[in-house]
This record gives sequence, structure tokens and C-alpha cells, in this order.
Amino acid sequence: MTRMFKVASLTVAMALTGAGAFGTAAQAAQEKTVMVGGAPMYPSKTIVENAVNSKDHTTLVAAVKAAGLVETLSGKGPFTVFAPTNAAFAKLPAGTVDTLVKPENKATLTKILTYHVVAGTMTAADLQKAIKAGGGKAMLKTVEGGSLTAEEKGGKIELVDGKGGMSTVTIADVMQSNGVIHVVDTVLMPK
Repeated sequence: MTRMFKVASLTVAMALTGAGAFGTAAQAAQEKTVMVGGAPMYPSKTIVENAVNSKDHTTLVAAVKAAGLVETLSGKGPFTVFAPTNAAFAKLPAGTVDTLVKPENKATLTKILTYHVVAGTMTAADLQKAIKAGGGKAMLKTVEGGSLTAEEKGGKIELVDGKGGMSTVTIADVMQSNGVIHVVDTVLMPK
């Protein structure tokens, strides 16, 4: 994805959500924030309002905008979002992101993005409980309609997608006003 497209998309997403600066130091002191992509994530803000400030999620924000999901992910929710970083998107074959954000591929992009979303708020503790209750695995129904398999390996939560790919939660429990974000290191792909 070209840098110009990323910056333009980020600017549009910020304008759509009213997001701008990272927030004030006073706001950060009042709220328990988690740093993601060099920016504090505020529990009082929505998933989109926080994501636009993370320098590690500019590709995700651009993709969410291209798929027309800004309003949905700014809504009441609650949602659990497994948020791939820019580095996760960079692992995809060359040209994949540029192709997916084209208007004619909106349905495919939407399918991939909604595969990263589970209805409700599932913290890392909730995921661990579900994994334990499932004998080492938990099946998570995504908004897309498919399933993710959550497992715990070496103290980390790992997700297995519909194609057998593996993604690790690198930052858990980034609480939002409309759910929770878990940062992941690989884009999850539905069947």
C-alpha cells in the first residue's frame, strides 16, 4: 500500500470519527491506558477513535474505511477485535492489500475484516477460561460467520484461522468503550 494512500485514509478516518490528537496528559492520567503503536488507548473511546491514533494500525484503519466499517466499529457493540498490525498486513503476498482496498473487492475485504471480530467483550482472562473449559481449545464464532480456534501456548493466546494459519496475541486487553482489542501479529483468513 502506498504511503500516500495510508496517510489519506488515516486523515479521512480521523475526520469521520472526530479523532485528532492523542488526547491530553490529564486524560491519560485519569484513565488506565495501554500504549499501542506509540499512542495511549483510552477506555472511554471507541475502537475506531483509538485505532486511528496507533501508528502500528494505519493499514487496518485504511482497510476498515475502505470496507465501510467505520460506523459499525464506532457503534455500541460490544466487540472483541483481533487487530492485525501493519507488520501483519506486510506478511501477506505483495499487492494483496492494494488489491483488497479497491472498491470492486469490498465484499472480500469486509469478509476478512469481520473475521477478526467476535460479538461481545472477551478479555484475555475470558479467552483463557474458554480455552480451559474446551480442553485446550476454544471455538470463537466471528461476525463474518466463520470460526477461530483459540489456544494457549507458552503463556500466549494463539488463534488458528479457517485456513490453518496461526496468529499470536501480542498485546491483550486494550479496553474500549465499545469492547476490547487484542493486537495480533498475523492477518486471520476465513475459509
